[in-house]
Amino acid sequence: MATIAATRPLVELSNVRHHYGKGHGQMLVLDDVDLTLNENEIVGLLGRSGSGKSTLLRSIAGLLRPDEGQVRFVPGEDGREPSVSMVFQTFALFPWLTVLQNVELGLEAQRVPPEQRRTRALAAIDLIGLDGFEDAYPKELSGGMRQRVGLARAMVVDPALLLMDEPFSALDVLTAETLRTDLLDLWCEGRMPIKSILIVTHNIEEAVLMCDRILVFSSNPGRVAAEIKVDLPQPRDRLDPAFRALVDDIYARMTARAPAVQVNDGLFPGTGIAMVLPVVSTNALAGLIEEVDGAPFNGRASMADLADQLQLEIDELFPMAETLQLMRFADLSGAEIALTPAARRYAAADVDARKAQFAQALLAHVPLAQHIRRILDERPSHVAPARRFRDELEDHMSPDYAAATLSAVTHSGRYAEIFAYHEDADQFSLDDPS
Repeated sequence: MATIAATRPLVELSNVRHHYGKGHGQMLVLDDVDLTLNENEIVGLLGRSGSGKSTLLRSIAGLLRPDEGQVRFVPGEDGREPSVSMVFQTFALFPWLTVLQNVELGLEAQRVPPEQRRTRALAAIDLIGLDGFEDAYPKELSGGMRQRVGLARAMVVDPALLLMDEPFSALDVLTAETLRTDLLDLWCEGRMPIKSILIVTHNIEEAVLMCDRILVFSSNPGRVAAEIKVDLPQPRDRLDPAFRALVDDIYARMTARAPAVQVNDGLFPGTGIAMVLPVVSTNALAGLIEEVDGAPFNGRASMADLADQLQLEIDELFPMAETLQLMRFADLSGAEIALTPAARRYAAADVDARKAQFAQALLAHVPLAQHIRRILDERPSHVAPARRFRDELEDHMSPDYAAATLSAVTHSGRYAEIFAYHEDADQFSLDDPS
């Protein structure tokens, strides 16, 4: 059955901006975010890690205060503001408390009398399917059962708005699917004392499966790049052509090049040596090339099908696909990835030929790799401290991004044998390259 149409607004966000860090290392995480959450809807915040989704969620929960903008709770007919509860990714249970005691915590904070507290907690435990485990401790429970305790603890205080921060990402695939389905059943049957749910996810299928409305977030900084209404009735079928079409559409939106940064193909923020690069395993890149090169894809694959086949989240698949595009091993078009002739030659080559081809692509298309190799070639000692390159990167990005970017290039450069890195001395050299 479908959820009821959204009616009255619960929360209104306007022009929300938030920074992390101070001084030169300050980074804009959220920029000019507007959002209205209404009654009787599940809204998904979909985006990659670092796009500010969890920051926005914590701002609504009152755990963070935005640097700019407003988070306004709309009073109900009784004049009271909507209450909020939150379910965390990491369960956040107290290990020395039983299931019942963990669920009672919120009620205890509200000074609910002990007998009423117990009655309400037992009802919540029964509702989420943990009846019989009231006296168990978290260590006795599976991951899925622990998350059910977290859900019961959030529900028992009768919140108007339930905030969920990647609640299924720490679970195995089957457990996550079961818990997701049970939650949807409770919601669609009206058995939860909740008026609206806001869920943070980086799983596109999960967003389409659960949500009435999806807000796609861009990164660096986080902005609402698209708002998508999901009109499919519940329960939803992953094999339904309309479901698959919507998943493909979202993949296409999330891999679209940003016009403002087309100078570096729209892949990563920054230009030249200041291009921020993700840490991606060269083994993973090779594996992705081999997967797309072989049957049934034969050089071209739907990103959604590839994610299903390899059981990859967008935070894993997108950086690999975009790194291949940066190095001209792949083209991303719409919701598809297509290998270039160079990548298909790579798939057919032996180990030494692969390394040589990877080295050529790295030096041709990754400016930081070119820069490090040029400095090493120019110095009589052929040695340079890594600190020198970190300092250069920190002129353009935060220390964390600088460290990650240098780590990414170091891993790729060592694999390609264009330079060596010595961790004890924290320096690059030409000792090992052929």
